[in-house]
Amino acid sequence: MTERITTTGDAAQVSSDQEFVYTRKFGAPRDLVWRALTEPGHLVHWWGPQGFTVRVAEVDLRPGGLFRYTLRSPDGWEMRGRWVYQEIAAPERLVTLTSFTDDNGNPARHPMNPMWPLEMHTVASLTEAGGKTTLTIRVTPYNATEEERQAFFGELDGMGEGFAGTLDKLGRYLSTIQ
Repeated sequence: MTERITTTGDAAQVSSDQEFVYTRKFGAPRDLVWRALTEPGHLVHWWGPQGFTVRVAEVDLRPGGLFRYTLRSPDGWEMRGRWVYQEIAAPERLVTLTSFTDDNGNPARHPMNPMWPLEMHTVASLTEAGGKTTLTIRVTPYNATEEERQAFFGELDGMGEGFAGTLDKLGRYLSTIQ
């Protein structure tokens, strides 16, 4: 297994041929970070890439439940996605199967990469120390072909940039609601 670690301030990205891992520390208590990850009233303020807005269609926080959303770019282009909740251990751990979706909420190919896996297994872990929360996100392709795995692992740097931008938004949002 090859591994590459990049750190910036309170963030670290670990890239390997087995999984994508992104860690970020927030100056906020774990319960607040948990609520920001799981409540629609919070998600609309920070979820998605820089410059995008989000419309939350559904949050059903229970195993088998869904978080469904639409992301809108500054020029009006839209893409949809969902998380299917697999495991919920508030406020410590959230396990989901994530995917892009079609207009009906069914898993669909990445709008810009047709070889992207249909689903990814995502584990978000939250730990707290001294009033600060460390969020660690682990992502692996789920039921992916070798070609889909290659597409996923070929885009680790782009994923790191995407998570950095999204979690920057979360950090700014958390600082406004404490």
